[in-house]
Amino acid sequence: MHWRDGRPAFENYLTRRFFSSDPLAVSILTFFDDWQRVDDLVRVMPEYSPSSVRRTVALLAQHTFLLREGSPEAKQDESLTKTWKTWLPQAGFHFATKDTPFIPQKKWPDVARGFLAESQPPPFAKKYPTHARRRLPAPAATRDAFTRALLGRKTNRDFSGQPIPLETISTLLYYTWGVTGQVMSPTFGPLPHKTSPSGGARHPGEVYLVALDVKGLARGIYYYNGHRHTLSQVRRGNFRSQLLAYSVGQTHVPKAAAVFLMTAFFPRSMWKYRSPRAYRVVTLDAGHLGQTFCLVATWLGLAPFTTAALHDTAIENALGIDGISESVLYLAGVGMPPRIATAASRGGASRRRPSRRSRQSGR
Repeated sequence: MHWRDGRPAFENYLTRRFFSSDPLAVSILTFFDDWQRVDDLVRVMPEYSPSSVRRTVALLAQHTFLLREGSPEAKQDESLTKTWKTWLPQAGFHFATKDTPFIPQKKWPDVARGFLAESQPPPFAKKYPTHARRRLPAPAATRDAFTRALLGRKTNRDFSGQPIPLETISTLLYYTWGVTGQVMSPTFGPLPHKTSPSGGARHPGEVYLVALDVKGLARGIYYYNGHRHTLSQVRRGNFRSQLLAYSVGQTHVPKAAAVFLMTAFFPRSMWKYRSPRAYRVVTLDAGHLGQTFCLVATWLGLAPFTTAALHDTAIENALGIDGISESVLYLAGVGMPPRIATAASRGGASRRRPSRRSRQSGR
């Protein structure tokens, strides 16, 4: 509950429903803090007609602010309360920002020009004109595999259409989400070690592979088990058209050879960290994984991209996850670079040789 335009505003962060009302709604919601009958509410509010009370209750139920005992919605609410009890209400931000409407790609240029007409964007660096500045030594000039991958990383939206061998996808999965070793904790014992950091070594990140053009793997959605380095098929079929909807109309996403749906299994982190601040840690973990994914993909000679523009509920339904204990956070994908045959098409690692122009421009 908060104030909006001078009136009490009620927002259900689980269902993303909102309505504005007078303080009477607070009294009714307080009455139904536990399971109660509508007839009992009518009796304790004799100053209002029974019909008006029933209409108000029906309106609150319509907007998902009241639930019927035993209904699927009530069971979902109970699951939310049980799972997120130590992170609410602050971490309700997670649910309140799901299924956000996005600006269609065709309309974005006009919207962006409107932003520029209103004001100029903030600068990319802060200035301290009254402070002394010291120029740093030139960075080390190296051309090893790491720096080539680091400098070659960029967001790609064009692909050749060639399939990617399963061996290459296997390498990408392992070095991004796979368990590469163990870390011994004096309190918790052996913990999984991965190539990306994770708060408390809890590693809430999970990943589902949507195979579109993976040579040696049938099309479908697969769950990747990083402990065993295995794939389990969740759903069969070609999901190109669905991916366009999952990515809210981003046309490059279904053109990829493989798409990775990144989720978080929150109880893994909630078990150790009981403060809602830990929600930040879960999202930071997803960012670490996204960058590792892009670097590994670049090292393998692939063309990677990531996006947080998602239709959350549609993806969660496709994966068969509840959206409460496990929820989608991020989407990544790879294809073969356009007009370039790399060793990745044969299952090995390679890179794109930069042109003379790209070396000069620093692109």
